[in-house]
Amino acid sequence: MATVNYSVPDDVKELFNTAFAGANRSAVISELMRQAAEHELSLKRRREAVDALLEECGKAPQVSRESVSAARDEVRH
Repeated sequence: MATVNYSVPDDVKELFNTAFAGANRSAVISELMRQAAEHELSLKRRREAVDALLEECGKAPQVSRESVSAARDEVRH
């Protein structure tokens, strides 16, 4: 198991110690770090997916409103 040292503001330390009094704080910090890392990776995957979709949309042929309206009218009749 690795040891990690981080500096945090005193008010954050006090709040954390109050909130998690009596708990295994190493386990709490490990779980919070895991959740934060998974959340960040999820956001990264979403950004990459949106970027890929936008790139594909940019490759689609441009169609005028008139063409869309004409096609819609043709299908309706």
